[in-house]
Amino acid sequence: MSASERKHLIKMLALLAPSVIFTALFFVFPLALFMFRSVDNPEIQTYLPRTAEVMRSWSGKGEPDEAAFAAIAADLNAIRGQPSLGLIGRRLNYAMPGARGLLTKTARRLPIAEGASAKDALIAIDPQWAEPALWGVLHQQSGRLTDFYLLTALDLQKSPDGELQRVAPDQRIFIDLYGRTLSVSLTVTALCLLIGFPVAAVMASASKRVASWMLMLVLVPFWTSLLVRSTAWVILLQNEGLVNKALMAMGIISSPLPLVFNRAGVLIAMVHVLLPYAILPIYSVMKGISGNHLRAAASLGASPLRVFRTVYLPLTLPGVAAGGTLVFVLSVGFYVTPALVGGPGDQMIGYFIAYFTNSAVNWGLASALGAFLLIVVAAIYLALGKLVGFNRLRVR
Repeated sequence: MSASERKHLIKMLALLAPSVIFTALFFVFPLALFMFRSVDNPEIQTYLPRTAEVMRSWSGKGEPDEAAFAAIAADLNAIRGQPSLGLIGRRLNYAMPGARGLLTKTARRLPIAEGASAKDALIAIDPQWAEPALWGVLHQQSGRLTDFYLLTALDLQKSPDGELQRVAPDQRIFIDLYGRTLSVSLTVTALCLLIGFPVAAVMASASKRVASWMLMLVLVPFWTSLLVRSTAWVILLQNEGLVNKALMAMGIISSPLPLVFNRAGVLIAMVHVLLPYAILPIYSVMKGISGNHLRAAASLGASPLRVFRTVYLPLTLPGVAAGGTLVFVLSVGFYVTPALVGGPGDQMIGYFIAYFTNSAVNWGLASALGAFLLIVVAAIYLALGKLVGFNRLRVR
């Protein structure tokens, strides 16, 4: 490499450095840290260090010896009355409901009299300390890394003896949640493409002035807050809203249609929000298609339908693929619109990630749900890329 080329390369790297550093610090690193929370398990090692050390050397079979009881008693006595007792109780409560109350009750009765058996003292406080299931949970959760959150996000769990099994039927919610999220996202994507394709085609064939006005109308949703748009649909679609009143006034229906707080409301509101993301990529591709191709096909005797099917549609596929991918990726993470317009059975995975992050303060499970969502989206993108070609998933 010559000196001038090296100098040019250094200048280019210097220009790129701020954006690369910014992306790494404020996107890549936070995302990696959030994903790591799905396997991170610091609570037991931090607040129950003696117990964690004993559990690492225990086989996990049967009942632990006196040393394990003494270790948990010493750890609980050390954090008695401190906020950390509530933190470790909440963490164990994820794996074994009721564990927080057990730890709080036990800590209040400590310390154990000098020379007394820790095992007998703990069992006297609560007979649950004699149950192998409790110690099995402590053994499974004592490592620095855990698969608990990842398994929970797949409706799986480990029995006290370490066997992998499905959770109870009334607790299996996450697999259905993934299916619901994908179903809604694919439906919204299909509707956006069906509506957006003819709109983009009209814009591409219209005069420059008309196309500018249509483009402005398409961009209007970007100028309004997502929260405002979603709330507006609640007002429009309710039983006494404008849509039902208009349909009844025209005699199309005799009673109000249930258009809000259900799947129909979610689809209508999401299509309205995401439609521009489908129209704009398709329109940008259509604007670059020369009319000579269509006229040449027609001059060779092809019917208008055949011209569209064999010439026009294949040329627009890059825009269709890019617009569909963009709409799908945005829709799988939707949270506000389904929360406002949908019912309890219409909430998508974004709602539960927000719930476990902000309300339940279970960052591990929120991270696991986000990790699997990222994997599913990446898998679909790779499959689509293999099917239609990665070069068609971006607009040139």
